[in-house]
Amino acid sequence: MFQVKTYNKISVKGLSLLGQGPYRVGPELAQPDAYILRSHKLHDEAIPASLLAVARAGAGTNNLPVEYYTEQGIVAFNTPGANANAVKELVLAGLSLAARDILGGRDFANSQTHITSAAQMTQLMEAEKKRFAGSELTGKTLGIVGLGAIGSMVADMALALGMKVAGFDPALSVEAAWRLPAQVERKENLASLLAVSDYVTLHVPAIAPTQHLINSDSLGAAKPGLVLLNFAREAIVDTAAVLAALDTGKLRKYVCDFPEPSVLNRSDVIALPHIGASTAEAEENCAIMAASQLRDFLENGNILNSVNFPATNMGTAAGHRMTFSNRNVSGVLGNVLSVFKAFEVNVVDMVNKSRGDLAYNIIDVATQPSAQLAEAIKAVEYVVNVRIIPPAL
Repeated sequence: MFQVKTYNKISVKGLSLLGQGPYRVGPELAQPDAYILRSHKLHDEAIPASLLAVARAGAGTNNLPVEYYTEQGIVAFNTPGANANAVKELVLAGLSLAARDILGGRDFANSQTHITSAAQMTQLMEAEKKRFAGSELTGKTLGIVGLGAIGSMVADMALALGMKVAGFDPALSVEAAWRLPAQVERKENLASLLAVSDYVTLHVPAIAPTQHLINSDSLGAAKPGLVLLNFAREAIVDTAAVLAALDTGKLRKYVCDFPEPSVLNRSDVIALPHIGASTAEAEENCAIMAASQLRDFLENGNILNSVNFPATNMGTAAGHRMTFSNRNVSGVLGNVLSVFKAFEVNVVDMVNKSRGDLAYNIIDVATQPSAQLAEAIKAVEYVVNVRIIPPAL
């Protein structure tokens, strides 16, 4: 029986995947094998010794203590791309709201409650509509920082609108590069992107290299009148620098999904309450992906879309399976295999993958491995943890 502790409200469609097998799922589990959550912050919470994996139903994992999980051999999953369409559509809304004073026009129209004549209302609207004029998006240049699942979809959308698209991503993967439309002009650095863009939208994770990526120095290279959109994470932007750029006119507008007190009630800021992935479809997609990844890991030891472990797959565990993780140091695998030999356990199949300083191994053996074998492997230098996959129920 696997125990999966839930945080936040997780889509029933996702949790139903864990109702089809040997699972107990709920928010009040003392010894969980796994967590599944959305935005709940786990940095200050005690980690039970039973915990094997954490699945974040979303792309960002800054609410998880990923570095500590890695040290403990706990796999951290996310769901890249599951909410990409929802974010893409909100970027479109942000672009439209920034290009034309739609909100100002709405507020003006709603304020005319003293007018009771439809004809008088029409006459007033026609006379005042010039106050809310803007510009079209067609022909403008959209700069995209981060060309992954969301960034590539935003690029497609912008090109369909008739915009020019420039992109910058120092960590662009081969897979992401194949997804990217050929019309996207790749920039080698952030400064060159900011210099040519009328609008810039951010789609990078909140990690140490992206902390305050948008700051006073980078904004110095921006094209005057730039509109900045941040539907990624608040830590990517130095808010004080953005406000200073708005005050000088370097930035024309700032559209963000992460309000803080200093940006409120400014006519040049459109602040939204972190709704980028808040659609029924996105929440379902994220929950389904998170639950399916957890299930494959718990039942088979396979890893897909982990932010700290290497992608590893050896199919369905049809027989007897073990996994172990270790520091990526020469000689560890040979020492572990010698333990199997000492216990006279025949290795049928195995896969070994590494990611940075960490390695992960799935091993199928001919006979049911014992707890003593697992303890002997755990005692090998540099081995982090060992797991015997329970037989399929």
